[in-house]
This record gives sequence, structure tokens and C-alpha cells, in this order.
Amino acid sequence: MSDKTLKQRDQIAKEYKWNIEAMYPDESQWEKDIEECVKAAEAFTGFAGRLTESADTLYEALAEKDRIWEKLEHAFVYAAMKKDEDNRVTKYQSMDDKCGSAIAKVAAATSFFAPELLTASEETILGYIEAKPELKQYEFVLRDALREKQHVLSAAEENILAQLSEVTGATNDIFKMLNNADLTFGTVVDEDGDTVNLTHGNYISFMECHDREVRKAAFSNMYEAYKKLINTIATTYNYNTKNDVVSARVRKYDSARQAALSGGNIPEEVYDNLISVVNEYLPVLHKYTALRKRVLGVDELKMYDIYVPLVQLPKKDIPYEEALKMMQEGLAPLGEEYLAQVDRGTKEGWIDVYENQGKTSGAYSFGSYSSMPYILLNYTDTLKDVFTIVHEMGHSMHSYYTRKTQPYTYGDHSIFTAEVASTVNESLLMQHLLATETDPEMRKYLINYYIEEFRTTLFRQTMFAEFEMLTHREIENGGVLTAEWMCDIYNDLNKKYFGPALADDEYIRYEWARIPHFYRAFYVYQYATGYSAANAISKKILEEGAPARDNYIEFLRSGSSDYPVELLKIAGVDMSSPEPIRMAMETFRNLVDELEKLL
Repeated sequence: MSDKTLKQRDQIAKEYKWNIEAMYPDESQWEKDIEECVKAAEAFTGFAGRLTESADTLYEALAEKDRIWEKLEHAFVYAAMKKDEDNRVTKYQSMDDKCGSAIAKVAAATSFFAPELLTASEETILGYIEAKPELKQYEFVLRDALREKQHVLSAAEENILAQLSEVTGATNDIFKMLNNADLTFGTVVDEDGDTVNLTHGNYISFMECHDREVRKAAFSNMYEAYKKLINTIATTYNYNTKNDVVSARVRKYDSARQAALSGGNIPEEVYDNLISVVNEYLPVLHKYTALRKRVLGVDELKMYDIYVPLVQLPKKDIPYEEALKMMQEGLAPLGEEYLAQVDRGTKEGWIDVYENQGKTSGAYSFGSYSSMPYILLNYTDTLKDVFTIVHEMGHSMHSYYTRKTQPYTYGDHSIFTAEVASTVNESLLMQHLLATETDPEMRKYLINYYIEEFRTTLFRQTMFAEFEMLTHREIENGGVLTAEWMCDIYNDLNKKYFGPALADDEYIRYEWARIPHFYRAFYVYQYATGYSAANAISKKILEEGAPARDNYIEFLRSGSSDYPVELLKIAGVDMSSPEPIRMAMETFRNLVDELEKLL
């Protein structure tokens, strides 16, 4: 659909728009909130030098810090989402920028808090918690800060690092500019004979195209662009990795990986278990790759053949109202209370459904602690869009239960747990569709779709995690990340994961150079662990019924009130064990076996 044929924002019916006005019925209050937050943050500096003088003072400071950030977050969310409605509206561009400035001021004004808190002894802080009942709410936050005390430097050293943060973060900014502003990928002639600009946004669509020449052209164009800049990108990533390693050493961690996992108190065996178990099941992925080669009927299976569906989706539009009905049916195992709230959300303004001119692309779940857990969609009547609604509703229901139960302090989620809630929903919908689908072609398509979810989330993200582990280890051992070394390492990993059915490829060796997540080290593994946890939880809910469902809802209510691994134990999953990964791999094995029989 071209931009000219899209509706303007005011042409979209009210029932298909989110009720964001509920956040600020009068926008003049937004201005007041921003001003009040900045003034309150300036006043907050009055706690400096006396933060831990008494239990009362510590409690007042913690409560005031929460009040400031809760109000500022509310204002930020409103401005960001109003901007997303139509990015061309200068008023909301300006409001969004104003929020960014306010956030920087508040962050600076409150930056003394953590270093000063940790000048007090553990005995003093724990004594305050016992002496003042109101501090019990903050016990986990305070104990967590004390846990990391050995890695916090002196106030002067922390100040130096804070001032250097803009410089040490430069590699990420450089890559973003290269990747999003300077790199161009040329044009591709699509299936209809139209010449289309190749972009990050439409690349996967080209990779899923059933015309092999279209796929090949898009693939070649994409990686030729990275190949031309490979030495520059390698140098950028080399220094990004060095920064990770040096920062970890400065803070007295044993490794960059330990430093990255320490924030969530994630045991390193979680990372090791993931790589070990996924490697154990690589022969199953190899079997799927060989099946793909046979079904596509190609002499040589190339990387540009990996994404195309093996079964063409039977043509069928799914109107939005039908998608909502499918969601209710798919999520039925989560119980009447869950379904009733989902239904209320769809009717009371949580969701912004259709695309309009200027609207932000993609989909997300967002909101402040005191707002609705809003969902942005760009719904186009496809089955993928149905899964997107269910995915984002998982995030929003996680937020709903958490904010209803937890104080602001614990009203958010780590990536480690957030992706679980969305993927449990997707898994339940998929199991429902597989259980009820009668069209054999549609069933084949669904199984292939499900397999691809495993491949792109569990296998691909684990391969990325393994690459990051190798690059950081090379720097920690005194090496240098050259373009040639990284291309060779990545190419070897790709061969190991996809197996002998995949032919050698001159371009896939450059794929590491286009992954923005590598500039936030040891992050992507959480997508794979979250997917595995969700697979185990959905399986429990379907097999055990109410007890497993109730445990899962309790997990959704828990927010960030404990460490991620501990929170998932509430739902009956222990991610410090390899078992959830193994369960997910067995599900993958069964799907591949079934698809092989059907094809």
C-alpha cells in the first residue's frame, strides 16, 4: 500500500484508536508535570550528604525518587505515543524532545543516590529496614544494591565514568549512523516486476518471497553493502567489545559476560546451558535444513533459501474482529478472568489498530505505571498480524497484572521475563490452531511457521550468543577483532548450525556486521531463554490446567520484585537448569518430524 492511499489520522474510526487522551484530558497538565519533575529533582539534591543519616531520611528519599520518576515516565509515555500516532506533527516532536531534556536533568540530579547509598554499611541499611516498616517495600532494591557494592567505585571514580559515558557509547552511535543513515542497498525487482528500494524494513519480506531470483538479488544487495564497509564496521565493533572488557575489569568483574549478567543476578550457567543444549540438538536443525533443500527442489541450498515458507499460505483475509475472536479462543486456557480483561482492553481503548499516514511502523506494547497498557498495531488482515496482536497482548496483560499488584518500584519487567509473557500467548494460539485446523495445507503452513519461530528465535539468537562469547573471549585473551577473523568465525558458526545441506556462501560471513544487538553485549541470549521458558510454561498450562495457570498468573503479578530466574520459578520453570531448553528442543524435534511426514 503506498503512502498516498493511507488514511489520515482523523479518518480512522474512533473505535480503532487507543484512548490515549485518558492520560492527559488537559494537555496543560502535561506541561505542569514536566516542570514539577525538574523542580522536584533540583530539590532532591538536598538529600545529598545526608541520604543514610536515618531510616526516615532514606525512606523519604526513596519515596520521593519514585514519585519524580513515575510522573516523568507518565509524561514521557504520553508524548512518545502521541508522536507515534503521526510522526509529522511538530507539536509532539517538540514535546518528545522536551521529555528527553527533562529526563537528562532528572537523571543528573539524582545520580548521587547509588554511590552515596553504598557508602553506608550493609549493617546500617538492613538495620534501617528492620526499624522502619515502610522501608520493607524497598528491601529487595536495597539488598540488590548492596549485592553489587563491590563493583561500585568511589564517588570521584563514578563521576569520571559518568562524564566519559558519552565517549564510551560512541561505537554504538557510529554503527547506528552507518547502519541507518549511510548504508543503502540499491533496488530489487519484485515478483510483480516493480522496482523497489531495498531497506532493513522490507528485507525479510524479500527473503520470504517464493521467486528465488528476487531472494537472491535482495540477499546479494544487502551483504554487498556491508562487505564494502566491513573494515570500518569491524573496527567499530572491536572497540565496542574492548569497551565492554575494560569496563568489566575496572568494576572488578571476572569477565565482560559476568558483568553483563550481574545486573539481573543471572547465573552464568544459564548462558552456558543454552549454548550447550542447543548445540546438542543441531542435528535436528540439520534435518530440517535437508528437508528444506528437498522440498524446494534446489541443487544447492543457499542462505537466501532459508526464510521462504515451504508451504504457501492459503489466501485468506482475517478481519480485525475475527482476529479478536481467534485471540479469545487461543487464550482460553488462561482462564475467564484473563479473557475478561483482554476483552475489556480491546473495547476500552488499549489498542491503536490500523496504519495511517505518519504513524510509526511495527507493533509494541507500552504505557506508564498509571496508564492503560497500550498496544500499537498496523493491522493488515494477515495471520501474522493475528500472532502480533496476541504477542503484544501478552506484554500488556503482564503490565496489567504487575501494575495492579506491585508498587511503582517493581512495576516493570526485565527482558529476561518480558518476552515470556508474549511468547506464552503465541504458543497457546499456535497450539489451538493446530488442534482445530482441518485444511491439510493450512496445517502444513502452521507447522512450518512454528518451526521458523524456533529457528529464528532459539537457534539464531543462540548462534549470536555464541559469537558474542567468542569475540569477547578473544579480546580478554589479548587478541584483536579483525574483519577477517570475525568473518571466518561467523562463517564457521553458520556452517555448524545449518549443517551439510547448506552450500557455501560468499556473503553470509558478513552477517555479523548488520546485527545492532551486538552493540549491547550479551543481550540476545534472553530471547532464546525467554522462548524456552514460554514453551515450558504453555506446555504446563495445557497439560496441568488450573494449578499451572494460577502459578503463571502469579508470575505475571510479580513484576520485577525478585531476580528473573527466581520469578520464573513461580511459574514452575527453573532456567538455571538445562531442562527448559531441552523441552523446547524436543518440541522442535517433534515439529520437524511431523512436517517431514506431511511433505
